[in-house]
Amino acid sequence: MKNDKAKQQYRINEQIRAREVRVVGDGIESAVLPLQKAISLARSMEQDLVEISPTAVPPVCRVIDYSKFLYQQKKKQKEMKARQVKISVKEIRFGPQTDEHDYDFKLKHAKEFLEAGNKVKAYVFFRGRSIVFKEQGEVLLLRFANDLEEVGKVEQMPSLLGKRMIMFLAPKKMPTAAKKPATVADDAPAKKNLSAGKPEQKARKEYTGPKVEGENFDD
Repeated sequence: MKNDKAKQQYRINEQIRAREVRVVGDGIESAVLPLQKAISLARSMEQDLVEISPTAVPPVCRVIDYSKFLYQQKKKQKEMKARQVKISVKEIRFGPQTDEHDYDFKLKHAKEFLEAGNKVKAYVFFRGRSIVFKEQGEVLLLRFANDLEEVGKVEQMPSLLGKRMIMFLAPKKMPTAAKKPATVADDAPAKKNLSAGKPEQKARKEYTGPKVEGENFDD
């Protein structure tokens, strides 16, 4: 079925409807010829006349073996598809007081997403009265960005949209081995830039609020 559809995409030989065509091909000087003369030329070379540009005036036809032509087209499409980089956005969701185990689990997945060339949308979801922890949620996202500094870069700083504080991370193009691994404790300059002027000490402070796992907050 697929081969039949591919063959129907191009007119060849007597299927071509134009009275005259521009003939091209390997070892052939480009020229405008009457259709029958162009077909005769192709057959004298034991080739086919393939209409490759039907909308041109006159249409452009290539002298080539049709099976070889279809193979070349299929190969080109496969190469183009291989060069296309499909970038998807992966979501990572936090609560403002996500515990360390859950944080480490999501950090691991975010690193895998970025290394695979995907973008990461990390957000903190505030439910009910938990909106009072919005500053704590921002600190969490900035810490997250800092811990991923080796493989990702901040594309959009944390911003509050409704009940969500959202941050976007994009993968880095440079090899991960080219940079010294950053940590929350020893990378003070990077932390200062990420936190947009917030003191580093604030980003490292321990949470003193109620330890509620995930997003299970009271409404």
